[in-house]
Amino acid sequence: MIKPSFIRIIAIAIFKRDNSILVFEAFDSVKGTPYYRPLGGGVDPGETSQAALVREIREEIGQEVTDLRLLGVLESIFTVDQRAGHEIVFVYDGRFLHEAIYHETSLTIHEDTGEILRAVWRDLDSFDDYTAIAHR
Repeated sequence: MIKPSFIRIIAIAIFKRDNSILVFEAFDSVKGTPYYRPLGGGVDPGETSQAALVREIREEIGQEVTDLRLLGVLESIFTVDQRAGHEIVFVYDGRFLHEAIYHETSLTIHEDTGEILRAVWRDLDSFDDYTAIAHR
């Protein structure tokens, strides 16, 4: 395994709609497999994980969040496109302030790198070894 060069701290939120959660879609071109991750992103120095999550959701999809509750913290060591990663992940439960977003089928995510991603509501029963929830 390739050794990661640093540890990244991120905060993500589990936004639920019935038996689905909102995740962004991505594809590992080396492994030839899709992967999905709940919305969120990096925690900046001096910023709390909750403040980072509020900022990331606002920046990525222009939405405000409410009722954030920390579910737990996990550690993820992974490889995507032959790049090694190591993350400490603060996982929150939360809701969108504006209920209309729960009726959208997909959302466009604007990353600060300029990358455009798509977020979709994905049924919890649809994840398996091939379509896993991953960290990036």
